[in-house]
Amino acid sequence: MKLSENFSLVELTKSQTATRKGIDNTPSTEHQENLKSLCEMVLQPVRDHFSRVVTISSGYRSEELCLAIGSKTTSQHAKGEAADFEIYGLSNKELADYINENLDYDQLILEYWKESDPNSGWVHCSYNVNVNRKQYLKAYRENGRTKYEQIF
Repeated sequence: MKLSENFSLVELTKSQTATRKGIDNTPSTEHQENLKSLCEMVLQPVRDHFSRVVTISSGYRSEELCLAIGSKTTSQHAKGEAADFEIYGLSNKELADYINENLDYDQLILEYWKESDPNSGWVHCSYNVNVNRKQYLKAYRENGRTKYEQIF
């Protein structure tokens, strides 16, 4: 099933953990609609702007998959509203800044990016069909814990 011109349901639901553990990671119809909106409003515009492949590392996660990887079942990934991704060879900060400046989104997190390594980390972005907070954050580790800081 195509979610947009360049994105499919398969790539937004694939999970090595789900495959390895035999977890069903099939989204409900509502979750599929949320994924379609995420693709149409965020991922496809990014793909069109940069004219490069957008590699999804994590999209939809069933509740069982969330538990298996230590994620919260209330995560936007579990609602089909979020994806983690990058464009190889493009700074993740540049990618996140483009989204922040040009697209509507709910939450945008520049995850574990380091200025000394522009390709480090990845971008997490969510889209909510009802209301978007346009919250731009940076995630980093401090004393073994993940911390979040607002980016303005």
